[in-house]
Amino acid sequence: MAVGTDIMTHSDVILRPDPSRTVIRPFELRDPDGFDDRPESRPERIAARVMGLDEDRLRTELARVMGHLRSRHRNADETVLRRWQEVKEAAGCAGVDHDRQLLIGAYFSEEYAFESAALFNPSIVLDDTRTDVPNGGVAFFLSLRGIGEGHLSSVTFRRGQWDKVNGFSVSPASQIAVTPHIDRDDDDSDGTVRVHCDIDDDISEAILFPVTDSQARGIEDLRLCRFVEDDGSIRHYGTYTAFSGSAARSELLDADNFRSMTLRTMTGSAAASKGMALFPRRIGGRYAMLTRQDSENLRLAYSDTLTHWDEGPVILGPEYFWEFVQIGNCGSPIEIDEGWLVLTHGVGSVRNYCIGAALLDKDDPSHVIGRMTLPLVHPSPKERDGYVPNVVYSCGGMVHDRTLLLPYGVADNFATFAHVALDDLLSTLE
Repeated sequence: MAVGTDIMTHSDVILRPDPSRTVIRPFELRDPDGFDDRPESRPERIAARVMGLDEDRLRTELARVMGHLRSRHRNADETVLRRWQEVKEAAGCAGVDHDRQLLIGAYFSEEYAFESAALFNPSIVLDDTRTDVPNGGVAFFLSLRGIGEGHLSSVTFRRGQWDKVNGFSVSPASQIAVTPHIDRDDDDSDGTVRVHCDIDDDISEAILFPVTDSQARGIEDLRLCRFVEDDGSIRHYGTYTAFSGSAARSELLDADNFRSMTLRTMTGSAAASKGMALFPRRIGGRYAMLTRQDSENLRLAYSDTLTHWDEGPVILGPEYFWEFVQIGNCGSPIEIDEGWLVLTHGVGSVRNYCIGAALLDKDDPSHVIGRMTLPLVHPSPKERDGYVPNVVYSCGGMVHDRTLLLPYGVADNFATFAHVALDDLLSTLE
């Protein structure tokens, strides 16, 4: 492939951040250090002020705030009452009437625009629930990383489709984003959290925002994986980066139907780093994972469980100019007739992020059959500027009808799409 050659067909579809999409989340209120020795805590003082309102002022303020929330959120009353349940003991307001429960819950809640600053780093997996795609096309589930106030990362979802005549299309996002209901085990020492989203058929209403200490500053870069068990049953898993504010590590999503999802911590030396990608089936009876715990090389790890991953051997390292700084994966490996197609990212000069590809042996993925010597996608002049300049990045593509379908993020700002004939891509591998 000659320098500057672009074998991809790029889509005009662009997904940009939308600050009007919000979710109701907890508003944490406490006294700062040095001011926490008062007879009543800050939550108690706030609740006492609400309980002291006369009936006219109570009804007026309740109608104002709940009218606003009900116009933008499904089950707003239930969400706010759930927040009251969470704070009632700390706020000393367990015995108040229903209207004051609602208003106190609202004072300890906030609207959060989860994709106001950026919407990027997508991944896709097959959506086999739809059979109405024309022209021999395919439907897919799409995940995206949204960034809102405070550079806090969450995950949102879409449905889309592709066919050779019309290219990519993505269903419009609902203006309603459903606040998830969080279930924690009484003994949550293993870090398992169950998330329930009371959505209709529109997957874009589901939102995953940080709910544990390990995710306090973000759930980043979900790599969806349509996993096929040995008996043919299908699960949707995903690896993502949990960022606490001081440490980044990998965790596991089990998204059976994108309405009920389970988030699990992972153990082992490999899980202590970011950038893990699960193979979509067992190999030799074991789970397999791409890892990058040294922040430079791609490694291959095996495990008998989905939640414990120790260090594996290096299978791909920086070799070409556009990946001299580091190499990593851009999502779960894709099984094709020729082997495992691995989308990679490489970091080069001026911190340019490019997307490449490699082919691994189907029976022994530690054996590299070939890799691209030049990028498949690189930052172009029209896609260079954004929140983080000079970056193109994907969290996972898919192959349909011998065509690679690739969603990717640009400049940590927005997302777009491209596709390429698989045979054209494979011809570039050396």
